[in-house]
Amino acid sequence: MRKSVALIVATGLLVALAGCSSSSDSAAAGCTPPATAGAASDLISATTDPQNPAGTFGTAPTLTVNTPVDLQTTQVTTLIKGTGATLPAGGVVSLDYILADGTTGAISSKTPFDGSSYVIAPVSSINLPGLRTALTCATEGSRLAIAIPPSEEVDPASSTSGIPTDSVVMIVDVKGALPARADGAVQPAQAGFPSVALGPDGRPGITIPSGSVPTTASTAVLKRGDGATVAAGDGVWVQYTAVSWNTKAVTGSTWSDGSPTQVTAASDGSSKVPDLVGQTVGSQYISIVPPTVTDGSTTGDPTVYVVDVLGVTPVVSSTQ
Repeated sequence: MRKSVALIVATGLLVALAGCSSSSDSAAAGCTPPATAGAASDLISATTDPQNPAGTFGTAPTLTVNTPVDLQTTQVTTLIKGTGATLPAGGVVSLDYILADGTTGAISSKTPFDGSSYVIAPVSSINLPGLRTALTCATEGSRLAIAIPPSEEVDPASSTSGIPTDSVVMIVDVKGALPARADGAVQPAQAGFPSVALGPDGRPGITIPSGSVPTTASTAVLKRGDGATVAAGDGVWVQYTAVSWNTKAVTGSTWSDGSPTQVTAASDGSSKVPDLVGQTVGSQYISIVPPTVTDGSTTGDPTVYVVDVLGVTPVVSSTQ
């Protein structure tokens, strides 16, 4: 039975968080962390035992720090270095965390560290800029001690309540890291499909050929990944672009929306993107979805999809 992972919401800080088999991100192998260790993050422990400040990954920590914590930019100290995939800025993270006020030390929010209720979200959707910074380039299996100043607790453009006055401190266990783009082996082009050119970040540009509108569905693999095979009912994280064959206009794009999305794979055509079932994690494929013909009547706009299959996780549900 597939488990549903509850979305943990920390009011005012992680409120925008949206939840493994994964694929490594070759582009992230040379990732340069934007945040480094400092005097503040070095003082954060996951236990009260000075001989064992890291504790045990996956086990609920006891966040210990001398308050008040004063700093100007986000700092992150790696208490346990994981050996899994590297998390790029645009990737999807699974994590447990405990968050406390940097002035009083009071715990503000936390996940239960019970293996079933934890956060899974695109990094770009996290409404805590300092945490986005701290997570970038972290590796799966790592435990991080993070200190975030008030100026990096909110996005100024979206804040309606101003800048907080207290810093925050966190312990974060990085349970999973999914890439921001497919990293499979490039496959030979197949005739009859629109051409696809990738931008530096992996965003596809799709060129619709001239000629008649396609009347049959077809799919071709552009990059073949070596990860898990997608089954019906899986919660699949994808990047995709959809283009109308007739108007040549983009009708949907996670790249434009700013972050990957999770869809439930289905073999009956009900999924938000077509032909996920049977694809492998790390693959990129192109699908042509023709208009529907019923009793001689044609409906719908023929659409071309280019889909990056990033990873499979439990289906995320939101609880508040």
